[in-house]
Amino acid sequence: MNPTVAQNLALLLFLPWFLILGVLFWVYPRQPRGVRRVVFDLVSLAASVVAFLMSIHWAHAVADRGHGSMWAQILATALGYGVFLAVLGTAFAVRRRVLHRLG
Repeated sequence: MNPTVAQNLALLLFLPWFLILGVLFWVYPRQPRGVRRVVFDLVSLAASVVAFLMSIHWAHAVADRGHGSMWAQILATALGYGVFLAVLGTAFAVRRRVLHRLG
């Protein structure tokens, strides 16, 4: 397998699920939707994907190959998914507080 594809396989596999979660994050709650909200949402989604990519590349680099060649993929996928959800969940909580305070 191409090394670039191998390192980004988790992203390719999770992309449909990330799109679903991203749309839900974008849509809920429907109001208020101002410029600040749109910018915050875009930055949050981009930060989630960047954090995911950084974590899967880090996981590939530190994975112990003594447990088999698939271990790097398993570690990267599990860690990356958790990081993506942590960043998006934090953004959701922060956005809710900020919107509630401004509204």
